Amino acid sequence: MMEQTDLAGGFTLPATSLKMNRMGYGAMQLAGPGVWGPPRDVDAAIAVLREALESGVNHIDTSDYYGPHVTNQIIKRALHPYTDGLVIATKLGARRGSDKSWIHALSRQELIDGVHDNLRNLGLDALDIVNLRIGGIMEPGEESLEEPLTVLAELKCQGMIRHIGLSNITPKQLSEAQTITEIVCVQNFYNVARRNDDAFIDDLAAQGIAYVPFFPLGGFTPLQSSALDASAALLEVTPMQVALAWLLHRSPNILLIPGTSSVAHLRENLKAATLQIPAEVLADLDAIGRGQGDQ
Repeated sequence: MMEQTDLAGGFTLPATSLKMNRMGYGAMQLAGPGVWGPPRDVDAAIAVLREALESGVNHIDTSDYYGPHVTNQIIKRALHPYTDGLVIATKLGARRGSDKSWIHALSRQELIDGVHDNLRNLGLDALDIVNLRIGGIMEPGEESLEEPLTVLAELKCQGMIRHIGLSNITPKQLSEAQTITEIVCVQNFYNVARRNDDAFIDDLAAQGIAYVPFFPLGGFTPLQSSALDASAALLEVTPMQVALAWLLHRSPNILLIPGTSSVAHLRENLKAATLQIPAEVLADLDAIGRGQGDQ
């Protein structure tokens, strides 16, 4: 067996007292189909959230545009008043159209309204972390962050936001952002098959900035999926468990936010935090994304 990383340990965000367990929970799937409207079973959604906290999760990723509003309202109903140490991270930068579309929402007023919507629907006086999301659906662009990020920095000075992160960005955009305000985390598309951010992750780790990958099973080719399935079969676990465990092994600044609307699936995901990966299997997994970094 390879020497194991402390998968059940935590990560303290830079210049904060927020210590987040590396296995968190993503709340997007608590809304209805298409992340629109209420779920079919609200009580089941509440049970998932409560089970997550009882299992040691202390980091929930959400957004008020999930639903819209629905997911945050379920979080409030399930968990408010919140326990000490629970970190709720939300996202701004989008809104939902009446046709269920996803629309950029980066104007000054849209960002201000988004902060107030999150505060109201979560039942908070201040938001622990607000991630500014820009770019496309899965890939960053090269636009300047100055205008929207300046708005969030002002709201931070006013006490409505405690910490700011970024989502769907490039290293160049991070550098620009750091001239405006402190950045505590980055959320980007990354997994064992999509390795474009390899160098970026290492740079963030050197700075003590958390990296939160989304789509742990997204963007795989059939051959890559077959290789992941083979590793999972060898270890007698699910492909998702292997994909999550690989991410935890990849770098100590990686925090995970797998989502589900099922208690059974939640428990399955959390087991990835203690999955032992033999060195030869880890080498096979590393080979899945070989040549994909820094493209």
